[in-house]
Amino acid sequence: DVFNIVAVSDFNMGAMENKGLNIFNDKLVLARPDTASDADYASIEGVIAHEYFHNWTGDRVTCRDWFQLCLKEGLTVFRDQEFTGDTRAGPVERIAAVRMLKTHQFPEDAGPLAHPVRPASYIEINNFYTATVYEKGAEVCRMLQTLLGREGFRQGLDLYFERHDGEAVTVEHFVEAMADVSGRDLSQFMLWYTQSGTPELACSLDYDAHAKTARLAVSQVVPPTPGQTKKEAMLIPLKVGLIGSNGDELPLKLDGGALLSDGLLEVTAREQVFEFRDIPSPPTASLLRGFSAPVRLTTSLDPDQIEFLMMHDGDPFNRWQAAQTYAVNLLTAAARGGGLELMRGKEAARLAHAIGATASDTALLPAYRAEFLKLPSESDIARELARNVNTDAVHKARETLRAMIGNETRETLAELYELAAPSGPYSPDPESAGRRALRSVALDLLVATGEVSEIARAERHYREASNMTDAIAALAILSHLQGPARDDALDHFYARWQDEPLVLDKWFAVQARAARPDSVETVRALLSHPKFSLKNPNRIRALIGSFASAN
Repeated sequence: DVFNIVAVSDFNMGAMENKGLNIFNDKLVLARPDTASDADYASIEGVIAHEYFHNWTGDRVTCRDWFQLCLKEGLTVFRDQEFTGDTRAGPVERIAAVRMLKTHQFPEDAGPLAHPVRPASYIEINNFYTATVYEKGAEVCRMLQTLLGREGFRQGLDLYFERHDGEAVTVEHFVEAMADVSGRDLSQFMLWYTQSGTPELACSLDYDAHAKTARLAVSQVVPPTPGQTKKEAMLIPLKVGLIGSNGDELPLKLDGGALLSDGLLEVTAREQVFEFRDIPSPPTASLLRGFSAPVRLTTSLDPDQIEFLMMHDGDPFNRWQAAQTYAVNLLTAAARGGGLELMRGKEAARLAHAIGATASDTALLPAYRAEFLKLPSESDIARELARNVNTDAVHKARETLRAMIGNETRETLAELYELAAPSGPYSPDPESAGRRALRSVALDLLVATGEVSEIARAERHYREASNMTDAIAALAILSHLQGPARDDALDHFYARWQDEPLVLDKWFAVQARAARPDSVETVRALLSHPKFSLKNPNRIRALIGSFASAN
């Protein structure tokens, strides 16, 4: 009945769920409006939830041995994701979780350190704390919920707690509880715990106008990974939708006559075909809705169909993903040698139109509209290029596209910026935070135009900021620029916050992440700054970690 927390400034981790006294990094406990951003408040809420949830998934029901680490960490990450999705903007939280997975876990699965969610061996246990165990482990739990339904999964979790309270258990005990309440054979599903690598799913849709049917062909391949050269076909939950030319969802009636009300297909073989009946006209397929499985997806969709999904997909995640896919296709083509003129052509203009229209749609949550305005990162583009990445070409292509979108939608962005202006005292609630996020992203694209008046707007935004969210957003935007606007803001921020360690971490971080020709020299100079210390993990993460993640 008592939840105790101690905050520590010099702490390597985020937090630890020690029974009776949780240990927290102070950046995940301490907050007030002038020193903590909306992102800080959200992180504090999420991490405290995570450690509290460990009371059941990790403490009361614990792991038999280190090999079961995913049983407590993957499951608890999933639980804190569900909590955050319920208390904040669900689609936005899903986007954030998938972005984290693709940025950190997909490269792990594709490299020499690939390992299963439940590894079979280790040399140093600290190396077990990976994105695969945590983030992919959470996705495995999410797939179980997708396959069993929310109610079925909850019943399975309740049974798991009832059976094993006070015990040290294994992954098999967890999956067995799910199998028992559902009556399903989950032996093939267990491959998600033992097989490493990211499955590759290829989908193509063919329409038969005479028979009024649509055939979805699906194939899966799990690439070889170190120590696992031969892979078995996996059970992959594939959520789909078919969208008519008017933007309406079409009923999914399978060839046998069954109506697929939840859009869930189960891919269990290397190659499968699913046929849908009574389809009146050629549909557009929305595939892997909600990112229903941690796989790499390739489709036969053409640019017109992807643009259509950007405007009409009823699944919020897939609508956002369509915009990301469209942008990545443009940017990778330019980076591979297609030239910067691609960023100023017809396809880029169509992307700008779709982004602007979605950002202006007041029926959508402000936080979601903010996500729609964000282009794929340079890391996203490099991941798609896979090899022989010309980093300069990637950077130039992305900056050119940002400037083009800023110019094409400048009037819309300026209107969004003004409409999202604060109207009362600061509150970190999701709705207010969403409006600030939308305003900040609009400002970023306005400054990308390079117009003097927009740079002046960012300077005003910084000077007039009444909270840390607005101040750090403007400072981050200005940090990329050359000239006095950047230097004045950085000097002012340092003078005001030099004695607040957690805030000063932000000052180090924005400079380390700045996309400037002198960024290496800047980081080297900051390593010798009197406020930098190799003895403080947060300060190291702020400077070295930020530089590494941005480059």
